Amino acid sequence: MSIRSSSGSTLLIIIILVLTFPVWIAIGGALIGVVAGLFGVMIGVVAALFAGVVALIALPFKILFGWGDWGWHGPEFFGNGYVWFAALIVAALIISKRNKK
Repeated sequence: MSIRSSSGSTLLIIIILVLTFPVWIAIGGALIGVVAGLFGVMIGVVAALFAGVVALIALPFKILFGWGDWGWHGPEFFGNGYVWFAALIVAALIISKRNKK
């Protein structure tokens, strides 16, 4: 017994495919957009982690020596890193002298 496909059912399948073609194109485009967006998120996370590591490495040099000031902000009231380091040493000496008495 052989199953024969009628031309009516084939025509119905073709009409359904033609009518739903924009939906399939939209679903495919959305999937491509989601994949591209996730790829962009991964690049952004890696760049943010790299920037955080560089900032942690540069922070002691900025604090001690005042490096990295390119004038992208308003007036600075914190002084130089040398001033902070000297103030820290003076404070440590004062505290150590108080503890010895």
